[in-house]
Amino acid sequence: MPEFSFHISRAARAKYQVDDSLFSLRGAVVFANFYSARLLAQKINQARDIVRNPDQAVQAGELNALGLIHEILHFILQQYRQQRGGVMAQAIATLNAQVGADAVETTLQKFVDEFPPLPVYRGEQTILEYLNGSSDNIPNREIVVQEMVLVWLQNQNPAAAPFKELFDDSALLRQTAYPVILQNLRGFFAAQEVFGPDRQTLFDVLRAPFMQAQGSLSAQLDFMLYRWSALAGRFDVSRFVARVLSGLQMIQEEQKFLWQQTQPFGGGGFTATTPPVPVFHREFVKHVDAATGKEIWFEPEPEQFSMDLDWMPNLVLLAKSTYVWLDQLSKKYGRAITTLDAIPDEELDELRQRGITGLWFIGVWERSKASAKIKHALGNTGAIASAYSLYDYEIAQEIGGTDALNQLKERAWKRGIRLASDMVPNHTGIDSRWVMEHPEWFIQSSVPPYPAYQFSGADLSSDPRVTVQIEDHYWDKADAAVVFKRYDHQTGDTRYIYHGNDGTSFPWNDTAQLNYLLPQVREQVIQTILRVARLTPVIRFDAAMTLAKKHYERLWFPTPGETNTIPSRGEYAMTKAEFDAAMPEEFWREVVDRVAAEAPDTLLLAEAFWLMEGYFVRTLGMHRVYNSAFMHMLRDEKNLEYRLVIKNTLEFDPEVLKRYVNFMNNPDERTAVDQFGKGDKYFGVCVMMATMPGLPMFGHGQIEGFTERYGMEFKSAMLDETPDAWLMERHAREIYPLLHRRYLFAGVESFLLYDVYKSDGAVEENVFAYSNRVGNQAALVAYNNSFTEAHGVIQMSAAFRDKTQDELVQRTLADGLNLRDDENTFVIFRDAIRSNEFIRSARDLIQNGLDLALGAYKYVVYLDFRQVQDTPDRAYARLHDRLHGRGVSSIEGARREMNLEPLHKAFRELVKEIREIGQERAERAEKAEKAEKAERAERAEKAERAERAERAERAEKAERAEAGLKERAAAFARAVNAWNETNVDENAFAQALTEALQNVAQVNALPTAFKRPAKKLRVALEGLQSRLDQTTRDGLTAFALARTMEIFAPEKNGTQVATWLDEWQLGGLIGEALRDAGADEARAWQIVSLIRIALQHPHLQAAETLFAQTDTARFLNVNKFNDVVWFNKESFETLLNWYAVVGAFQILREAKSPRARSAAFVKQHETLQILRAAHEQSEYQVEKLLAALPKPQKKQSVRAEPTLPVRVKTGVKAKTKNLVPKTRGAAKKQTAAKPKAKAKTTHTRRRKPNARGASDGNTK
Repeated sequence: MPEFSFHISRAARAKYQVDDSLFSLRGAVVFANFYSARLLAQKINQARDIVRNPDQAVQAGELNALGLIHEILHFILQQYRQQRGGVMAQAIATLNAQVGADAVETTLQKFVDEFPPLPVYRGEQTILEYLNGSSDNIPNREIVVQEMVLVWLQNQNPAAAPFKELFDDSALLRQTAYPVILQNLRGFFAAQEVFGPDRQTLFDVLRAPFMQAQGSLSAQLDFMLYRWSALAGRFDVSRFVARVLSGLQMIQEEQKFLWQQTQPFGGGGFTATTPPVPVFHREFVKHVDAATGKEIWFEPEPEQFSMDLDWMPNLVLLAKSTYVWLDQLSKKYGRAITTLDAIPDEELDELRQRGITGLWFIGVWERSKASAKIKHALGNTGAIASAYSLYDYEIAQEIGGTDALNQLKERAWKRGIRLASDMVPNHTGIDSRWVMEHPEWFIQSSVPPYPAYQFSGADLSSDPRVTVQIEDHYWDKADAAVVFKRYDHQTGDTRYIYHGNDGTSFPWNDTAQLNYLLPQVREQVIQTILRVARLTPVIRFDAAMTLAKKHYERLWFPTPGETNTIPSRGEYAMTKAEFDAAMPEEFWREVVDRVAAEAPDTLLLAEAFWLMEGYFVRTLGMHRVYNSAFMHMLRDEKNLEYRLVIKNTLEFDPEVLKRYVNFMNNPDERTAVDQFGKGDKYFGVCVMMATMPGLPMFGHGQIEGFTERYGMEFKSAMLDETPDAWLMERHAREIYPLLHRRYLFAGVESFLLYDVYKSDGAVEENVFAYSNRVGNQAALVAYNNSFTEAHGVIQMSAAFRDKTQDELVQRTLADGLNLRDDENTFVIFRDAIRSNEFIRSARDLIQNGLDLALGAYKYVVYLDFRQVQDTPDRAYARLHDRLHGRGVSSIEGARREMNLEPLHKAFRELVKEIREIGQERAERAEKAEKAEKAERAERAEKAERAERAERAERAEKAERAEAGLKERAAAFARAVNAWNETNVDENAFAQALTEALQNVAQVNALPTAFKRPAKKLRVALEGLQSRLDQTTRDGLTAFALARTMEIFAPEKNGTQVATWLDEWQLGGLIGEALRDAGADEARAWQIVSLIRIALQHPHLQAAETLFAQTDTARFLNVNKFNDVVWFNKESFETLLNWYAVVGAFQILREAKSPRARSAAFVKQHETLQILRAAHEQSEYQVEKLLAALPKPQKKQSVRAEPTLPVRVKTGVKAKTKNLVPKTRGAAKKQTAAKPKAKAKTTHTRRRKPNARGASDGNTK
């Protein structure tokens, strides 16, 4: 069979001076090994001058992948030819007939000239000689047509665009029939029998990898492996598995290397850029082995998950830089808080209320004094030692020692909070106890690894027996040596011990690297871990991947020829067998097994990068592992890539996803507010963190919106920051409730990730949509992590591995939500973010999925799914059709509102009629006032007649309006009777409402209702008039209507009406009417609340009772803080003003005689003034307000006329409960006069004016 690979044009060959040894006889590049690919990449990069043009660099791994793709497609074409003998000859014959033999021949010759085989390129054959020849009995013209198809495919592949210069077909497109030939070839092969695993045309088979993974060569290779390997028949590319896996590993290693080079800090893999997407192949290779009977080498990664205890899945971790937090708490609580046991209970209570169940203390151990000395010497005099340069694993005495930790642990545990600490087992401080007492436990040499190293600087040891010095050039920052010097004064022993180092950046100059080839070191570290486990039930291991066997070997004892190692360690190279003999088992696996046996109630959390996340939890058995891709990819909006992370994990083993630690900032990286801001994007990602499987971890200051990144050497914050109240309130509203339901999100047994399909059939890669379920409780989350709007439908999940069957499966949205397929079943669910409820047809969701429309960075969290059967009257179906996808505050409330429609319609029409009458009355009053003024002037008889006619017309309109009011009132009464199953006289309600509205009109007419009122009355009426703004007038009208509804209540009281305002949803209609009349939203609802209060308590009560009433206390925002009961100033003033107006209504409604009304208005004004004065002295404290009121006096009798804004009766004694006691000199008790007979005359009887010329208050 001919040898094939991908073609490079003649022009590109010349430009990059590609060696002939890289080409096959057919003119294709052949990569016999990775060196060949690297050689070509080097030539291209040299020619492109990537030092000046770094964006033009190519990677050898990508070139190698391009060659593999081309070779696999060649193999597919070859299988196609073998299954359909003579098909290529038929294709050429068809081309000659359809395009023309000359045009075809010219195109073939031009193609050979552009992409010459080696003999043609060397001049050993002419183009025509080559075309007329054959290779392995296959005519070369057929081979060229085949090559032409593959070159066209290369140019069509979006992922190959960076390499287009190598195989550009532009000249063929411009100068030949090449595009027509390709079009006719597609038509020819479309007419042939379908081919391949998905029964497609040949061109569709060849283009399938590009269509499935447009942006990634490695993803296209993945598709070829997973879709085309181990299949029945001859369509089987399993022969390429080993090469493809090696090629993918090459790409991953290059990505990791480039990624590490961009990191500013090194050490543990903390990143400023997006990490590569992890790909899992080991289990797949086993699958291919079993299916094909072939043996392909793979590194064993057996499944050895550690079992979770019941509390572990629901853990929510909060990181705190210990010293910084203690300093911040001191400022917050106004007292010195310097030790762990001094952390207030209130703070722990607050954390638990947020949903925090784990508290990670960073830097609690005794630190290296040498580390602090280095920082001070380099100018950072305010620093303490690094939290990761340790003297010993003992709780620092400065923060209270072990006793303080245990006391805090006990108090935290009572609130369901577990403490966490972290360890750095790969190294210690350079002056640690172990460096002093066991220097042989560290990686070292007897001489400096580089002769230029010098050690003449300060002695950093605090032990007089030993001198410790770092290399001189650390001090001037000219170099970063890999070792420090330890000199023993007692023995004269000199050692050069290696600094801790992960190979990504500079060594950590205040650390010493332990030698894990020594069994005694491994045992001592394990014993230390067990001791820490008894202190804190959660342990985080810093930079844990550096102790995995393959990386420890690579860094410190590399195999011969390995270059990606710690500088100078090449001379300590060991063969694989030698290394395995010294370190036979994975250290971390031994740790996990020992902890499980000796400290089983411990969660082990690994900070591991370098694409080892799955290995750490699945094979090494860590309970949780860092998932840095969550932060970096979502921050950078690499949404396709992060969705691929989730998909790859689900297809490999969903249990891995459950064990990821998701976070938005890491302690020594940029803060969350710096990376994500404070707006919708921050909260969208935070919602994902709170609702994805795994462990959510919040950073220090993240919730408060702090901007400072706290260094590991900080003893206090450098910035004096105040928590962002708005940000914290939004956390409380949107995030904390989700954290309290982590049990619903933490697992993977029912987790499904969905593709959101747009109207054109493409996947909306910016949206993360997923569901989870525990029993009958389900959740569905969707977040659009982009600035663009997103629309689509979710119906089918992404594939995941069903471990019971060991196969990839997909589930529907209906499976995820456990929906019943029944046309009469409806699904009700709630958006936890906006508190809206929605209703959907279960069958529609099953058949058509769920429509999503998300704005930029918007998100939904659907919870509380419940399925209901429709009612006989199809109430849910009608409501579903009415809402048409809209959300409402309550579906059941909306259903009730729908049933209440007749009542609501009658109420709205009545309110509208009342408003129109009010407007008409206002117009009449205005015209009457103008007419009265006009009467004072002399007018012609004609004008007077016109005025009389106009008055008559106004009177007629008023009669019609009152008739309309009675008609609407009667209609409302009928609706209430029908709903309430009562039999109240409709006309009686209409009459009572008419009278109540007349009382409202009288209130609105004050103070002009009294002629020449006495001074006290005038002051009272003017004070009342000043509080009668239009919204208050409208509110009083609504109150009058509500009071009239007492006629429908069995006990004829306002409390029942107040209940109806809620049950019948009339309060919302009143608010709606107030808004229509010009009130804003807040004011409208305030009036509705005041109406409820006045219905239940129509008269002012004693002050103590006023504050004790639940509804009134809520309106006044009565609250207790620091043992003081407070109330809201503005709310109290509003309540008094409202009672002044309502009191006026009550006076006019209940007191009939002018004298009684006059006295009641004056007394009301005096009472309110006393309350206002007490309010001014109260400093908004309830006790101070009550104390400011006059002291109680002995009871005294009152006149028959009412003197308080309380219940008033005419012709009988008025029993009143005074808000404040009577003052001295109160009127003595008098007998109420019998009511006089009504005067027959129509004029008003006037009393004799007093000495001041004012009447005592008779009305006009």
